[in-house]
Amino acid sequence: MEMEQLYREHSDRVYSYIYLLVRHRECAEDLTQETFYKAYKGLETFNKQASTATWLLKIARNVTYDYFRRKRVIQFFSFDKEHDVETNALSPERGFEQKEQLARMYDSLSKLKKDYQEVLLLRKVQECSIKETAYILGWTEAKVKMKMTRALEALKKEFHQEGGHANGTIKRI
Repeated sequence: MEMEQLYREHSDRVYSYIYLLVRHRECAEDLTQETFYKAYKGLETFNKQASTATWLLKIARNVTYDYFRRKRVIQFFSFDKEHDVETNALSPERGFEQKEQLARMYDSLSKLKKDYQEVLLLRKVQECSIKETAYILGWTEAKVKMKMTRALEALKKEFHQEGGHANGTIKRI
């Protein structure tokens, strides 16, 4: 597969994953470029053990963690996902209420352990399969399932402490 085609097909997904981790547009752009540079260098050794998208997300994760180590910055997403709230068919009041709930939910997410944040990000936001998530995180599939269950419970608990109502909002992430 040609590198230009790889970039066209996967750069948006890689960028959004990195952006959710670093929360800074320019930094996410730089790390996305670095991810594809490393992919280009390792293209000959890519053994198709995972899908191309999964392989690129694993590289993106490693590049991002290298960045965190270099900068000694370990903060994970207290981000807004305004575009996730579908307000076009809702009344203004209901749309505002949903947006508030979603903001509280993401605030709750940012307070969870790093492992929980990562598994929720990959499974629910990036929509990776259990197998893909296991590959990216270097875990077994059983560990992904166990962490996902615990992460959802921790998120529900934290969300309720924040005053949110988890009916449907947590499923949305």
